Amino acid sequence: MANQGYSAATIAAAAVLLLACLHITEAQAKVKLGREKTSHLHFYFHDLLEGKNVTAVQVASAPTTDSYFTQFGMVRVMDDWLTEGPEATSKMVGRAQGIYVSSSQEKFHLLMASTFVFESGKYNGSTLAMVGKNAVLEQVREMPIVGGSGLFRLARGYALAHTHSIDLKTGNAVVEYNVTVLHY
Repeated sequence: MANQGYSAATIAAAAVLLLACLHITEAQAKVKLGREKTSHLHFYFHDLLEGKNVTAVQVASAPTTDSYFTQFGMVRVMDDWLTEGPEATSKMVGRAQGIYVSSSQEKFHLLMASTFVFESGKYNGSTLAMVGKNAVLEQVREMPIVGGSGLFRLARGYALAHTHSIDLKTGNAVVEYNVTVLHY
């Protein structure tokens, strides 16, 4: 390789300067993130498919969806309420916004991609991202928390879901969530 006129001392000084900048940037990142914390959240998720306040709507299905008892291929978009208690009149703390897809031909499994958007209290403006399989008929389901924003920056953890109530005629359900996350 041809020498471009830089001395070994100049190259060494540039390398030291670059490493110093990287070290400073790493130190600044640590200062900005602060100390890692653990948070435990408890709320209720209201998935309303019918009635006057529908929160989840079907937006797509495969031509064969109706031939499966699991509704395989069905896609819904949700803007579900998150409340402090199981009652519809309980204080709203946020929304679960995202999609869920019937993803199994043989079992009632949903693939969920949802963001919990908190709209009140100390978590107001913060979010948690949940992506994973929801095995609907299991008593307790565990799904991963894969990120967050605001007070939940760089979150990771898990959500435990337990069906509190379901109306088999309408499909309307209230699901209790216990969420544990590590975040900065």
